[in-house]
Amino acid sequence: MSDLFAHDEPLAVAPDAYLLKGFLSDEDEMLLAEIRRLTAISPFRHMQTPGGYRMSAAMSSCGTYGWVSDAKGYRYSPTDPLTGNPWPPLPDAFLLLSQQAAERAGFHGFSPDSCLINCYAPGAGMSLHQDKDEPDRRQPIVSFSLGLPVQFQFGGSERHHPLKTFALEHGDVLVWGGRSRLNYHAVRPVRAGVHPLAGARRFNLTFRCAR
Repeated sequence: MSDLFAHDEPLAVAPDAYLLKGFLSDEDEMLLAEIRRLTAISPFRHMQTPGGYRMSAAMSSCGTYGWVSDAKGYRYSPTDPLTGNPWPPLPDAFLLLSQQAAERAGFHGFSPDSCLINCYAPGAGMSLHQDKDEPDRRQPIVSFSLGLPVQFQFGGSERHHPLKTFALEHGDVLVWGGRSRLNYHAVRPVRAGVHPLAGARRFNLTFRCAR
């Protein structure tokens, strides 16, 4: 699918949802270094769903709020439950790049206060779900991809709607909001491989307005 998206202009994958190929190409080393720094403060962990399922992707967060999941449910918290401390602040470079990506996709005034940091080892994925824990759904979701490629599935507002599948590769950004803000989406299991900068992992930064 990569050839389909091989140009510089944002590509619509659904109404108000755009893929920015290679948007992070000049910033990848800095982003990966910041991920290492942030997760030394709030380490990666495998969270549990309210039903007791262990998520296959390891997670952390930065920003004013972090996303957490446990027996009490899904929610945003100002405190990292693993360390008992506030999450590390959102780096200025993360904020600027996420705002630039949102602007490029036509979403103006994006000001995220939360960044979910995901680490996918080979075999890890994420099942079909909506991002609906945020009260202000006028704000988009901005998602950075680094490391190993993955097949991403993007559907509609109902679980049974057809899914569009396409590759997210190192340096890509996906932005969705507006008419597609509550669309279902999933990450297919990551295939084994080694990326020259990220190793045998895929990293994902997902920027959101939690409050």
